[in-house]
Amino acid sequence: MRNVARTSLVDAAIAELRREIAAGVWPVGTKIPSESRLAESLGMSRLSVREAVRVLAHAGLLHTRQGDGTYVTATDESKVALRRRLDTAAAMDIIDVRRGLDLVAARLAAGRRTDQDLTAMRESLARRDAAGRAGDLDGFADADVDFHLMVADAAHNALLGDLYRSMSDALRDSVRDQEEAALVPDTSHEELLRAIEEGDAAKAVAVSVSILDQQERDL
Repeated sequence: MRNVARTSLVDAAIAELRREIAAGVWPVGTKIPSESRLAESLGMSRLSVREAVRVLAHAGLLHTRQGDGTYVTATDESKVALRRRLDTAAAMDIIDVRRGLDLVAARLAAGRRTDQDLTAMRESLARRDAAGRAGDLDGFADADVDFHLMVADAAHNALLGDLYRSMSDALRDSVRDQEEAALVPDTSHEELLRAIEEGDAAKAVAVSVSILDQQERDL
């Protein structure tokens, strides 16, 4: 790490720590160096480092475990802010947003999907079906969201994929909120996969609309 000049020390420490986190020097889930080691690397007091860590913890990038150390929990503050907002969003608001993302993903996936994409979608649907038959709501929700993530990936638009992944936790919660209604057998997702496999963009969009309409009714 670069030795920081003694001007606006806390701000400089925040900027340097943020840069190291964003660069992947400390991946998500790993523990950052101790205050004393960071202070030595930055050429400043432990007090300044402690305040910088506190600010980044408040921002959602770090989490301090008492008696253990400080761990990286995220690399992008904007994604943390979006996740926090999604955590408080109403289920109907989530569906409204999905009407934009899902329809674009389905249309693009129908024209861009690869054999590898189709395999990934089939595998996620198989897990979804097995969880549904077993009455495993958590497993069903995980597989359902994975399937829609695979559809977004099949669109081969990196921004769309990132947006969808940023919503993944909220999507799982929205499926779980439907409880028993979510586990009622239906063929809509298989129909969506078939439309994408056949390259039928109009059909893929229509099926996506019907899926969201049904989820809205279940709410």
